[in-house]
Amino acid sequence: MDRDYDGFKIEPFEAGRGLWHARIWRMDRKPVVIDGVSFSALEVGFAWSDPEAAIADAKTQIDRLNLNRYATAELPRRTIGGVS
Repeated sequence: MDRDYDGFKIEPFEAGRGLWHARIWRMDRKPVVIDGVSFSALEVGFAWSDPEAAIADAKTQIDRLNLNRYATAELPRRTIGGVS
């Protein structure tokens, strides 16, 4: 039961009996980089009573967090002693 939204896939999943959450990831499968931390997928939301509510919340979180601004971010190059 995946959903596409604004360049992201949303997958609701049951974390416990009747406790629905959502997992989101970029449709191109590249990681989302937030503050230099790479995430292949993000799990968002509260424990909703049905999958549709979890999907609606995930869409709200994508919009609220403006995840597309992170979608093209690259991981910073790590340096050791000023040499990359």
